[in-house]
This record gives sequence, C-alpha cells and structure tokens, in this order.
Amino acid sequence: MTYDLTALRADIPALAAGTAHFDGPGGTQTPRPVIEAITDALARPLSNRGSLLPGERHADTLVVEARRAMADLLGADPAGVVFGRSATQLTYDAARTLAAGWAEGDEVVVTRLDHDANIRPWVQAAERTGATVRRADFDPATGELTADHVRAQLSPRTRLVAVTAASNLIGTMPPVAEIARLVHEAGALLHVDGVHYTAHAPVDVRALGADFFVCSPYKFLGPHHGVLAAAPELLETLRPDKLLPSSDAVPERFELGTLPYEFLAGTRAAVDVLAGLGGPGDGDRRARLGAAYEAIGAHEARLRARLEEGLAALDGVTVHSRAARRTPTLLVTLDGRRTEDAYRFLAGRNVHAPSGHFYALEASRHLGLGDTGGLRVGLACYTSDEDVDRLLEGLGAFLKETPARH
Repeated sequence: MTYDLTALRADIPALAAGTAHFDGPGGTQTPRPVIEAITDALARPLSNRGSLLPGERHADTLVVEARRAMADLLGADPAGVVFGRSATQLTYDAARTLAAGWAEGDEVVVTRLDHDANIRPWVQAAERTGATVRRADFDPATGELTADHVRAQLSPRTRLVAVTAASNLIGTMPPVAEIARLVHEAGALLHVDGVHYTAHAPVDVRALGADFFVCSPYKFLGPHHGVLAAAPELLETLRPDKLLPSSDAVPERFELGTLPYEFLAGTRAAVDVLAGLGGPGDGDRRARLGAAYEAIGAHEARLRARLEEGLAALDGVTVHSRAARRTPTLLVTLDGRRTEDAYRFLAGRNVHAPSGHFYALEASRHLGLGDTGGLRVGLACYTSDEDVDRLLEGLGAFLKETPARH
C-alpha cells in the first residue's frame, strides 16, 4: 500500500522553504490540519474544563478527543492516557512516584542504548533511595540489544526496567515484548521509551507488554508535548505529588496544572492525518492507522535502501545503524572528517542532517564515538526521493572538497 506523497508534502507548509529535512528524529514538520486545529482551538471560547459554558465544554471536548486519539494510536485505554510537557518530564514524574516504594537493595535496570531521558531519571531516583542501578549493554558491532542482554541484569530485587522501543541514535528496535515477559517474570515493571518508535511503527502497548509507554506527538507530525500511556488500574495504585485541590481521578491526578488545550487539539489532528494515510473512509481509526503505518513503513524502507546503497558507494563513510530491526534512522561517521563540518556543509545546500549524540550519550560512548556522536540521517513519512538524492550529492561533494585528516 502507498499514499500520495506529493499531496502530503503539499499539506506541510514548512516544506515550501525547500529544505531537505533529515531531522525528523528530533521533530517533524507540521501539516496544515494540525496548524488549523491549534488555531481553531484558540479562536473559539476556551476556559477551564467544565460542562456549563461554551468555553468549558470546548476545553473538555479537546481533552476527551485527544485522549481517544492517542488511545487509538497506541492501542491503549483512554482512561490511562496522561498528558505532560514532554516525555522527559513524564518519565521524571513516573520515576519520582515509583521510587517512593523503593528501598536500599532494590535494583533498577537501564540500557546503554537509550536516550538519557530514559536513563537519568531512573538513575537519580535510585540514588535518592539507595537502590542499585544495573546497565544492560548492547552489541556495538551490530547495534543489537537482545532479551539476553536484559536477562543478564535481572534479579529477584529488580523493581523496574527501562528500555527504548527504538534507539533515536541508531534506530535499533529491541524485542520489547520478549523483554517484557522476562521483566514481568522477575516481578518488575517495564517503562518503555517509545518517542522514536511511534513515528515509524504501529504501537500496541498491551502486545508490547509495556507497563508505561511514553511518546511525543511532535515526532509524528504533532505539537510539542508528551504522552504517557498505562493501564488505568496501575495508575490507580500510584500516588504522585499533586496540589491538594486538584483532581485525584485517574489520569488527571498525574497532570499538573492546566493542560495545553490547543496542543491537544493539534495532537488529535496529527493522529487523524496519520490515519488518513491509510486511505479514505470513516471506518475505525485504529484500523486505518494500522494501514497507514504499513504504508509509511513501505515508503521509508524503500528510501532507506536507496540511501544505504548511495552511502555504500561513497568512500570513507561508516554506517553505525546495523540492527536487523530498525527505524529508517542512520548514524554515520566520515573517516578523517568531522561530522559537525559535514552538517554545516549540508546546511549550506539547504539539507538538514544534524550532527551529535542527540542525548543518547551512553550509546554514543558505547559505540566508541565518545561525546561527539555522528551525522544522523533520519527519514520521515514525507521524505522524498529527491531529498535522498540531494543528501547523497551533498555528502559526496563534502568528501571531495574536504581532505581527510589522519
């Protein structure tokens, strides 16, 4: 199945500037329906949630519709969808709340593959309670994080395991469902960072076995905020810090202050844009999202193959994204040349492929790239063949014009 790429690109105003965007892992460009939904939310009466006045009803509708949209996207219960400022903030909140039940001698497992937002909150929470942090390595030669890597760190004292569903640095997609079985057999909880994963693959939090799953709508065509999904029954057992007069109902007890109603409108619209890529019709949104992700996956896989073939033809390029299952996100280094210089060179050609470790600091170091990282080339659902060709031509020109230093 395919979708109309030309129509999608035409509906994203930012692309008219002519930049070839490979920065999707850091945030996607915004479609017009999302922009219009945000504008419409602010243009109509808007108040704190309630049921009497138009502004109150409007706010309540925006929240309810956004929860339903995210539940459809993630295969979750709307009553377990929590909104926050960012996935990082939501993970910190979860870590503080869960750590209240930890004690000295308990253990927490994190992985070296993860973004620091799924490492540091758990490390700091463990340090405050005297719990021990154990780290699961990944194979730097293949980029693979296996269930056995996690199994080796589990013990009867494990309370929580934090793992990414897809590396934002090299794209590796670990076997989360298999890891979840091991974690639950050990009597622990599983917190899954799905920020990078959700832009590229269909999510079913129940099938994954994720007790907590976080993502960020701005990675999949939406606005900047974070989402956490969990079973409402699990959330009922947790007592986060909150203001005395604020609601104690789930999921509201986890949402601090007034929600960004306009961004929730944009998030609902972003989910609908994605669902629209699955074809026309007023049928079940969850089913249309499944078809859409099948089409997105096919499009991105084809472009990734084109990109990898082009990179293989260039001398001095090393691709560190090698896992068997991975997103269309490639981390590359250039022999004898700084990827920061390549980033600047490409920017001069209006090609955006940034350089760095992208907060996956432990992964970068484990790959032997230190704190420098590499050039990250991330494909998105709106990336075109022309974009890929421009990137390859730009990299080829950079390699010719920039002498290698040894």
